[in-house]
Amino acid sequence: MNATSTKNATLTVDDKTYEFPVLSGTVGPDVVDIGKLYAQAGLFTYDPAFTSTASCQSRITYIDGDAGILEYRGYPIEQLAEKGDFLETCYLLLYGELPTLSQKRDFDQRVIHHTMVHEQMTRFFQSFRRDAHPMAVMVAAVGALAAFYHDSTDINDPQQRVVASMRMIAKIPTLAAMAYKYNIGQPFMYPKNSLSFAENFLYMCFAVPCEDYKINPVLAGALDKIFILHADHEQNASTSTVRIAGSSGANPFACIAAGIACLWGPAHGGANEAALAMLSEIGTVDKIPDFINRVKDKNSDVRLMGFGHRVYKNYDPRAKIMQKMCHAVLNETGHGDDPMLKVAIELEKIALNDQYFIDRKLYPNVDFYSGITLKAMGFPTSMFTVLFAVARTVGWISQWSEMIEDPQQKIGRPRQLYTGATRRDYVDIGDRK
Repeated sequence: MNATSTKNATLTVDDKTYEFPVLSGTVGPDVVDIGKLYAQAGLFTYDPAFTSTASCQSRITYIDGDAGILEYRGYPIEQLAEKGDFLETCYLLLYGELPTLSQKRDFDQRVIHHTMVHEQMTRFFQSFRRDAHPMAVMVAAVGALAAFYHDSTDINDPQQRVVASMRMIAKIPTLAAMAYKYNIGQPFMYPKNSLSFAENFLYMCFAVPCEDYKINPVLAGALDKIFILHADHEQNASTSTVRIAGSSGANPFACIAAGIACLWGPAHGGANEAALAMLSEIGTVDKIPDFINRVKDKNSDVRLMGFGHRVYKNYDPRAKIMQKMCHAVLNETGHGDDPMLKVAIELEKIALNDQYFIDRKLYPNVDFYSGITLKAMGFPTSMFTVLFAVARTVGWISQWSEMIEDPQQKIGRPRQLYTGATRRDYVDIGDRK
C-alpha cells in the first residue's frame, strides 16, 4: 500500500502560512511531504546527511533503532536467520513474499546456473596489479559486467531487469572469490552447481585444483547467516547511492558498482575491520581498563569501534545472532581460546554495564563480532567488505528494482545552502592584486 495522508503540517514564514500533507506508512514515524515547498514558498529545507529526510517510499526493510528491530518485508531478522537460508531471503527481498517449496527450488536453480562468468573476464583480472585491493577490483569487475552482458542492460524491459538481477546475485560471489584468488596468487576455481550458495563461495575461495576440498558445514552455515544479516539495511549510504545512480537511468551493473564503491568507505562497510583492529590493539583482557579510560577521555582520539550505530539506539538485533555464530566458528576452527574473543566478551560486558556507555547508548553492533568470525574462517581483513558486498547485492537490487517501478521516481537532485562568494566580475590577470 502507498502512504496515506489524514492531516497537515503548517509552516509559517514571514507571516505567511503554508500547509503540507503528513504521510503515514504502515509503521514508523509520519513524514511531512515538502515536495511542493519550493514551488509554494521559494524555500528549501536544510538537512545535512539527510538524517531527518525520507527520500522514497519503500516496502522492503523496516528498522526501529530505538527498539532494536530489523525486519525484511515484515519478517524479523532473528526468524529469518534461524529458520531460513540466504537464497530464501533473496527471494523474499526481491518478490515480497517467502517462496513456496517449488518457487524456492526454481529460484535456487536460476541462481546456480548463472554463477559462471564470461571466460574473457579472467583476462580482465590480469590487468590489475597483483596487490590490488579486492574492493578496487570489485568496483571495476562489477561495472564491467555491463560490457559482457549487454543483453540485460535495458532498464525499461522487465525481463532484462529480472535477468540482470539473477546474474548479479549469482556472479558477484564468483567475482569476489576471483578477486581473493588473484590477490593471493592462486588459480580461479569455477563454481559447482551441486553446492549451496555459501558452500560454493567457500569452495571458490579456499579450494585448489591439486587436492579435494571438504566443505565444513559449520562454517557454511555461519557464512549463510552472515549473508542474511547483511542482505539489506534500508536507506543507508550505499543503498541511497544505488538508488540515486539508478534514478539517472544508468544500467543496473553500473548502479551496483556505485554501491560497492560507497560501501568501501571505512565509515560504512569497513567498520568490522576497524573493530578487529581495535581488539588486536587492546591485545589482552588486563589492558581493557586503560583502553576504556582513554575512550572516556575527551582529549583522547581513541574510539570504541563496533559499538553504537547511526540508526540503532538499542542492542543491534544482528549482533546477538553474530555473537552465537562467532563462538560456534571459533570452537569449530580451534580458535575457542582466541585472546581476541576474550577481549571482545569482556569489553562487551564492561560497555553494557558502564553508565558512561549506557548514557550514550553505545551497544555492540553487528561489526563487533563479524570481524573475528570472518578471520577465524580464514578471510583476510581486505576481504571483509567484499563479503559485505556479496550479501548486500540482493538488497541493492531489490531497492533498485523498487525505484525503477515507482511511478513517482525521477532523477535525484538534492539542493544546497550556498555560502560562497556572491556575483563578481572577471579581472584580467595583469590587473589582479
